[in-house]
Amino acid sequence: MPSLDQVLFQFSGQDVTLNQLLVLPIALLLGYFLLNFLALLVLRSMTKRGTNPDLVQVTRRLLNIAVLLVITLIALQILKVPLTAFAFISGAVAIGVGFGAQNIINNFISGWIVIWERPIRINDFIEVSGVQGSVQEINTRSTRLKRPDGVHLLIPNAKLLEEIVVNWTLVDRLLRCIVRIGVAYGSDVAEVKSLLERLMRAQSDILVEPAPEVVFEDFGDSALIFEAYFWVQLSDTVSARTVRSDLRMAMDAAFREAGISIAYPQRDVHLAGTLTVTPGRPSPLA
Repeated sequence: MPSLDQVLFQFSGQDVTLNQLLVLPIALLLGYFLLNFLALLVLRSMTKRGTNPDLVQVTRRLLNIAVLLVITLIALQILKVPLTAFAFISGAVAIGVGFGAQNIINNFISGWIVIWERPIRINDFIEVSGVQGSVQEINTRSTRLKRPDGVHLLIPNAKLLEEIVVNWTLVDRLLRCIVRIGVAYGSDVAEVKSLLERLMRAQSDILVEPAPEVVFEDFGDSALIFEAYFWVQLSDTVSARTVRSDLRMAMDAAFREAGISIAYPQRDVHLAGTLTVTPGRPSPLA
């Protein structure tokens, strides 16, 4: 039966015994679970105190890195391997990473810049590369967005720094919305304006201040164009699309009751020359 002190092999000039190989996984598992338990206690304490979600996520990332670093040092200590043994390996890895993983490093560094500078935060509603969505998670390589239709997207962090990003909720969650409507020519424009203002004041999700505004925008081809401007306070239960939809339904019902026609495109067709209809044949305009 082999002795626990029997040397199995050498690593970087150090003898590795059977006892070390048996103790190593046990020590690593105990250290891993203990460190993760302590990290979980810290994160739970921060969450209970109402700490900002971005700070909680940064702390989680730092704790994960710290756990990996401590576990690695424990393994090296058990095997009695000096850190200088990895000087050459780390240099070779650095060169390989520099040439083969530039995008990964770029996204990794960009992720930490986003986390620390906080131009984008969790639960912010942003638009990048024509895609809109709320920020669900900021990882070290990519940021996860949730579109209004429920689809989740992964955006590389480098795009958040290299391209123009519209953050609708960077300073506050106020959003100005617009609803356009066209009424038939001959309608009483003063009545239309008054009716739109009354409908916006009746909507509970439309803010009183800043005050809603109605603008007679233009004489369209087939309609008199009005634009209703108003502000909403975005939240988990209030979305701009829902408020606009509710306002449009109220406008349709109110305009029907008031006898105001919502215009639609119309075209007059003029025929040059004479139109001859042959008996027994259907008219070409039938």
